[in-house]
Amino acid sequence: MPHLRSLGLWAALVAASGALAYGLSLGHFPAALLLGPMLAAIAFGVGGAGLAVPRAGFMAAQTMIGCLVAKAVTTEIVTTITEDGWLILAVVLVTVLAGAVVGWTLTRLRILPGTTAAWGSSPGGAAAMVAMSEEYGADPRLVAFMQYVRVVAVVLSASVVARLLTDVSAPPAPAPATAAPFAVLATLAVAAAGFGLARLLRLPAAALIGPMLLGALLHALGLVSMALPLPLLDLAYATIGWYVGLRFRRETLAETVAALPGILVATVGVIALCAVWAFGLTYLLPIDLLTAYLATSPGGLDSVAIIAVGSKADVSFVLAVQTLRLFVVLITGPLLAKWIARAAPTRS
Repeated sequence: MPHLRSLGLWAALVAASGALAYGLSLGHFPAALLLGPMLAAIAFGVGGAGLAVPRAGFMAAQTMIGCLVAKAVTTEIVTTITEDGWLILAVVLVTVLAGAVVGWTLTRLRILPGTTAAWGSSPGGAAAMVAMSEEYGADPRLVAFMQYVRVVAVVLSASVVARLLTDVSAPPAPAPATAAPFAVLATLAVAAAGFGLARLLRLPAAALIGPMLLGALLHALGLVSMALPLPLLDLAYATIGWYVGLRFRRETLAETVAALPGILVATVGVIALCAVWAFGLTYLLPIDLLTAYLATSPGGLDSVAIIAVGSKADVSFVLAVQTLRLFVVLITGPLLAKWIARAAPTRS
């Protein structure tokens, strides 16, 4: 009977996700197949459905998004990094600094504990931040809640911005040709090999970064012709949306209700600071506002990649900034957490 209940709930979640995705697609929202399932999953998670996407399924979906990005960026991402390397690094550091400023402010105002505020407001690498936070004295439940509230807020805000800045009156792009079986098999092989190499090298976000880097290299050199069938991509989008949304629980909301104002302040603060920086960036670089906004959006890499590919943004620049920032956040996270924790006022 529990299995029948679980199957029924999954069927209902799939139906609700499809309805929401269809409605969002009618409104010309990018990444409708990510947004719809994510919003439906939040409702099911908070409602106590007790569903969860297996970690293996989430990682498999990330490998597909990595291959999608690899197919889109080709050699341009290398050119972007080599030509605008210092500027990209500046973009990354400003975004990381925005998260640190918000964490420091929450700590000084005693809204959240220092280490929890630091890890929760780090702009990127949500899963890695949660995994590392407990080792440094933070509450992993509160960090997870902060991180995934931010991920949802970033996806929603980025989708709205992409919708507003994309000309939906332009003729639709032609439907992609049917993927050749050999190209699909080659892409799946790249996904598996890239993930394996990234795990071996202990790279962060191995399921996404590994296939993306290996696939981009092989695709740019003309050694592999990459292709992904639309049903497979749709499933990958939905899986990521379900994974994020189903992590929201009624119990989590009850435990963190006292900290919710601080979490919302942190989330809006980081997004707002990054948006201001994105606007200024359009005066420093020959890029449009949508590209700047997506490049500076504080995570997550997979969802921002989906939105960038589905809109008219410069995918190469967006992914160059997002990928570099992920590494910077993982390296500087412990140092910033200690610095912010020291800013906590002493109890009188």
